[in-house]
Amino acid sequence: MSPNYTVPYDEIGAEKLEQLMRAFYKRVAVHPVLIPIFPEDLTETIRKQIQFQTQYLGGPNLFTEEHGHPMMRARHMNFAITPDAAQAWLECMHEAMDEVELAPKFREIYYKRLVLTAHHMINRPNIDEGEN
Repeated sequence: MSPNYTVPYDEIGAEKLEQLMRAFYKRVAVHPVLIPIFPEDLTETIRKQIQFQTQYLGGPNLFTEEHGHPMMRARHMNFAITPDAAQAWLECMHEAMDEVELAPKFREIYYKRLVLTAHHMINRPNIDEGEN
């Protein structure tokens, strides 16, 4: 490990991560593509996402300790995650990152990782791309 390496979680910190997740879900709650995927009350979803992102960014294993191995793709198979939904999710995150003013270098790296994750979660085609 490089002597200049900083754990991403240490770089963002717990407070900023929580601000980001709250800003993100504020957008999810009103996004027409995402509303059908998420529960009306996002309180528990936000809590779990903070736990997951803490772990994802190299912080404490909060998610695993409470819920077991993340297995995020398997946990999301019951939800229709289309390319449009993944893009909407990323747009909400991009806007949330703007709102909380993430540091540019951290933001760039983190967002690139989230793009890979969002694309990995796709499990259905868009409705207009269905089978012919």
